[in-house]
Amino acid sequence: MRRVVTGMSDTDAGLGKVVVNRAMSLDGFIAGPDNAMDWIIECMKGDPFPEVMQATGAMLAGRGTHEVAKRMPDEDTNYDGGPVFVLTHQPPDEPEQGVTFLTCDLGEAVATARAAARGKNLEILGADMASQCLQRGLVDEVLVYVLPVLLGDGVRFSTSGLGRIDLEPFSNRQSGPVTMLRFRVRK
Repeated sequence: MRRVVTGMSDTDAGLGKVVVNRAMSLDGFIAGPDNAMDWIIECMKGDPFPEVMQATGAMLAGRGTHEVAKRMPDEDTNYDGGPVFVLTHQPPDEPEQGVTFLTCDLGEAVATARAAARGKNLEILGADMASQCLQRGLVDEVLVYVLPVLLGDGVRFSTSGLGRIDLEPFSNRQSGPVTMLRFRVRK
């Protein structure tokens, strides 16, 4: 679906939280060299925390993250987090089934995706998108799956220049090799 949205108010958004959700290597990478993500699929087999997907109503990513996700094999992308929104300066010429491309301000994009989440959580995906949302105070929670691997290089958890963001830990759980850490963003 190719739809370009140009505006929506925060009052149109649902009650769900805005959650930065990502898997991370022990040395702080969310993707390996050349955006490799096979190591995540290997560790996250069997949906170790099904309650996260059940609480998610929509996902918002940047164009780079979306392009990386499209390269993943279909059997590795069975996560159903609801409608997918991609914020970009240049939407593709051809529509993509199940994807809405947004060309608006970041705050408007978050409000639009939150409204589509229908009271469930909005997941923010990708380092750049998450850093921008954190800088603008749009994030309620950070959820991190720490995986037992050291990558040495790749895409860092956050972009440089993010600045200090104070978090309050409120949950940690382990399922097999995966440890899930949850933090509230102090505002």
